[in-house]
Amino acid sequence: VRVLLESAVRNCDEFDITSKTVEDIVNWKDNCEKDMEIAFKPARVVLQDFTGVPCVVDLATMRNATKRLGGDPNIINPLIPVDLVVDHSVQVDYAGTADAAKKNEELEMERNRERFRFLKWGSTAFDNLQIVPPGSGIVHQVNLEYLARVVFNNKGLLYPDSVVGTDSHTTMINGVGVVGWGVGGIEAEAAMLGQSLSMVLPKVVGYKFTGKMREGCTATDLVLTVTKNLRKLGVVGKFVEFYGAGVGSLSLADRATLSNMAPEYGATVGYFPIDGTTIDYLRTTGRTEEHLKRIETYARGARMFRTGEENIHYSQNLELDLSTVEPCVSGPKRPHDHVPTKDMKRDFQACMGAKQGFKGFGIPADQHSKKVEYTIDGKKAEMAHGSIVIAAITSCTNTSNPGVLMAAGLVAKKAVEKGLKVNPAVKTSLSPGSHVVTRYLTDAGLQDKLDTLGFTTAG
Repeated sequence: VRVLLESAVRNCDEFDITSKTVEDIVNWKDNCEKDMEIAFKPARVVLQDFTGVPCVVDLATMRNATKRLGGDPNIINPLIPVDLVVDHSVQVDYAGTADAAKKNEELEMERNRERFRFLKWGSTAFDNLQIVPPGSGIVHQVNLEYLARVVFNNKGLLYPDSVVGTDSHTTMINGVGVVGWGVGGIEAEAAMLGQSLSMVLPKVVGYKFTGKMREGCTATDLVLTVTKNLRKLGVVGKFVEFYGAGVGSLSLADRATLSNMAPEYGATVGYFPIDGTTIDYLRTTGRTEEHLKRIETYARGARMFRTGEENIHYSQNLELDLSTVEPCVSGPKRPHDHVPTKDMKRDFQACMGAKQGFKGFGIPADQHSKKVEYTIDGKKAEMAHGSIVIAAITSCTNTSNPGVLMAAGLVAKKAVEKGLKVNPAVKTSLSPGSHVVTRYLTDAGLQDKLDTLGFTTAG
């Protein structure tokens, strides 16, 4: 809420954003219960190529219109920094082979040549527009590792980084102390052109973490548990802020995983305040010491730096002892349905016969053990209900988390050592969140084990 307030104060012009907006946010404690509408201007915009290309097309169209009317087309530019990351165009046509990534990227360039030529033109034609080329990584990880400013320095004026993006999982940036969420293309364009976004002054749910996670539990187990609890509470349209001593035990990657899943638990943001872990991550990802000092000094001065001694008022409160988290999976259909791993078999068997829906397939009891034979690559194979046909390490929630990916690599290592092989009928692939992932898997001697099982990098 302080980020919303700072933006309103800084951008108050008594036209788009008025003094009343500032006063409404100042009185947040009372006004958040009234579904009050406010105006907000983010510091920047991040786009991915599927939804971002139309935004750049519209800018080009406006330039054409300006020229036809006798004006200077070069005056049409984004008024705030805009980053477009090309990451949604690649498809896994080739998988399980050493040259899969190269072939998939060649196909990506062939299929999208016209779009990419247009984007390359746009990167030089417009001010404030940066294009991150194909093959760089998933937009959210690139946003974390490279694009996030955390604190802006605009000609000596410091203010918090904030962002809207044309992807629902833009919230991953909340893990590094940046307020941001996903919006539609029209809203993104409005922000690019300096217009404020209309939003309801949100309630803020404080989610207190205590304790530490047990050995063997991962960020994926934690995020599915958190998602279950928050969906039960109901957080649609609300901000969620994670706090408490347990936050200190979570790595930045684990925090980003929790923030990434905000759309699944329904919140607008899942925010972690800036703290020492944030600064350490930013240092690891190449930010200068000058920038890091500026971030910490500003955050402490604005009382936005987590010390553990804060006394913050929240609209609602929730608490979780991290030591109670247990291994779990999601499904069988929705990514937010929580199923303890120990109950997975029983849960799936129950879903087979249950009425068709999110937790049911409506399969008659006499069909539960049905099997079908088929041929793949000249070999006979068999498929039954529950057979795995695709094993893809590709989710943006997981493929940027070193703990989860190193665990996958260690499982692959043990499997290879025991002589286990993947059924050839299963399509295997690995799509890392960024090149950093490939480097640490390779340096740890685990990438070749994944390759042996068919989990070669696909793009």
